[in-house]
Amino acid sequence: MALASLPAPAPAVLRVPFLIAITPDGTRAYVTDYYSHSIAVIDIATNTVAAIVAGGDKPYGIAITPDGERAYVADHEANAVLVLDTKSNTIIASIGAGEQPYGVAITPDGKRAYVSNEASDSVSVIDTQTNLLIACIDVGSEPYGIAITPDGTQAYVANQESDFVSVIDTATNTVVASIDVGDEAHWVAITPDGSHAYVTRFVAVGSVEVIDIATSTVVTSVPVEVRPWSVAITSDGASAYVTNRDSYSVSIIDTATNTVRGRVRVGGFPIGVAVTPDDSRVYVANSLSASVSVIETATATVIATINIPGPPPR
Repeated sequence: MALASLPAPAPAVLRVPFLIAITPDGTRAYVTDYYSHSIAVIDIATNTVAAIVAGGDKPYGIAITPDGERAYVADHEANAVLVLDTKSNTIIASIGAGEQPYGVAITPDGKRAYVSNEASDSVSVIDTQTNLLIACIDVGSEPYGIAITPDGTQAYVANQESDFVSVIDTATNTVVASIDVGDEAHWVAITPDGSHAYVTRFVAVGSVEVIDIATSTVVTSVPVEVRPWSVAITSDGASAYVTNRDSYSVSIIDTATNTVRGRVRVGGFPIGVAVTPDDSRVYVANSLSASVSVIETATATVIATINIPGPPPR
């Protein structure tokens, strides 16, 4: 008697949590996952995944508007920026950008989104009121991280292959300065008082370069661990948290002394990092472990690990 054929098993879905943003009210974290084409929504109160949103072809960078109502997501593969409605957790628009959009930053007034385009060496500027592209600015080679000063007047762009940071005047959307920071400038964050920018260098002997914004000069270099990827700064400006991809760790920099005052072991290949608005927790996206580590800042320990499930059917 012939045996009945069995259905083929469903193919495994590779999950790679990548970059992360937290809503201004501190209730949810949004984590892009570029291999599973989705965005995970984490409930911060329970540290559980509340939803999985189908998110384009390869979602990379993500930023949330100051009112918390929308997230702008760089779709690296589709050369577009997705607009996610955070109330319904659905994609409501797709806006054409440059080639391979990577990082996203939103101005403090919420009116503009600035998007670095890795392959076209440019920054796209989007009017968030109309969701239209209004400018394209040439910067250095392979721009990755991007951050806006607290007064909204400048955007800082880390150019990985050009080894410098481009400074954009947001009133004119022109580059007004280029600051040399050394090999492989990768990610950037700016202190809440707007005095300094912290720039990771994605090299084997990793460091974070500290820029004095008033003088557009590097004032010190802080050694961290192997291949630092991204950086986030607490709302009080006292600490900078740096993901070290190949060390499976997060370095904690004391910004008053610009020295490392702590190290936290997390999951495999930590990439994205974000701090809750009350500075009590740090969320770290671990791309190799398919998880998010939650660090309690008071104790500098991991208090939870959130596994990221597979995406909804496409």
